[in-house]
Amino acid sequence: MKAAFGALSLVLLGTAALAANGIDVTRGSDANVYGNCVPSLVVENKTAETIDYLQVDVVLALRDGRQRTVELKSAYREGAPFPIPPGASATLRQHLDTSRALGVPCGEVAERRVSRTICETAHGTACASSVSVQP
Repeated sequence: MKAAFGALSLVLLGTAALAANGIDVTRGSDANVYGNCVPSLVVENKTAETIDYLQVDVVLALRDGRQRTVELKSAYREGAPFPIPPGASATLRQHLDTSRALGVPCGEVAERRVSRTICETAHGTACASSVSVQP
């Protein structure tokens, strides 16, 4: 009986932890595309809700003092959906066909910070879970 109770407790704690951990976004790999740095972020959906759309705007400080803002998105806003279900991971990318290229190679990026985060569910509402971003 104690073993069954212990196993049930672990399952319940694991489910609660999944729902309570939120949405973690960390730095992905950078790529140089035609001489332009294209950063990415990796999303881990540790919640019980499906993310329909996630966008993180990252301000990149360049070595020469200039700043550029890059929109990293889970999908095209008005295009084909790419939902992120509970427990899944996805990559946020810059869509070069709809946004301006950074204009410098990745070695010129000195610092990164987040300026805005948009997270929506399939119902068009804001995500209930917190979004933690480490760019």
